[in-house]
Amino acid sequence: MDKETITHFGFENVKAGDKAERVANVFHSVAAKYDIMNDLMSGGVHRLWKRYTIEAAAPRSGQHILDIAGGTGDLTKQFSQRVGDDGHVVLADINSSMLNVGRDKLLNTGLAHNITYTQADAQHLPFDDNSFDCITIAFGLRNVTDKDLAIASMLRVLKPGGRLLILEFSKPKSALLANIYDQYSFKLLPTMGKVVANDAESYRYLAESIRKHPDQETLKGMMETAGFQQCSYTNMTGGVVALHKGFKA
Repeated sequence: MDKETITHFGFENVKAGDKAERVANVFHSVAAKYDIMNDLMSGGVHRLWKRYTIEAAAPRSGQHILDIAGGTGDLTKQFSQRVGDDGHVVLADINSSMLNVGRDKLLNTGLAHNITYTQADAQHLPFDDNSFDCITIAFGLRNVTDKDLAIASMLRVLKPGGRLLILEFSKPKSALLANIYDQYSFKLLPTMGKVVANDAESYRYLAESIRKHPDQETLKGMMETAGFQQCSYTNMTGGVVALHKGFKA
């Protein structure tokens, strides 16, 4: 991508070549309090969204699974238990602070035998073609500079018949819910970030990044354009979050 191309960092326009560093600084800042803030921000509902994603992924014993932007390892933990000794899970994240928190947490639970930790850019995944039975990316795609490039990279490393699941904040389906969500995101969320993580600005960016993310139909179209088949999505919590799914032919 041309470094002079303009993209968005939240509501701010920035050079595309600068976005990754700006996003990295956000997650270096929030990594230590990430799990606590997730529970506070969602009232614990993020656990239900992730549980639904695990069931939709339908992991089986012996499978190889890639958890992109896996952060603190919530999905990786469940996948590790389900694929068993003959399977393998790669926890990948572009941010070293997030990856370190995830690795330490999983090691403390005794889960290490079938997990590999890789610092990786979703746009340029450092894996061979046709490597994984399933790929997930949860609450990470909106932070990627070139989403089309990332989706194409995911398609490349999936095995034929493999599935991609994208769990991400999306567009509420009702105007009333959208208004409530806006009030929460732009007034309460930065305050919570200031009190709990001593970082209001990072959480203001996270709220803005949600608003700049493609809506449900647009993201579905991006997956289809990349070459995914049988693309679909399921709205959760009134469309505040959506799970997109597609298969590699």
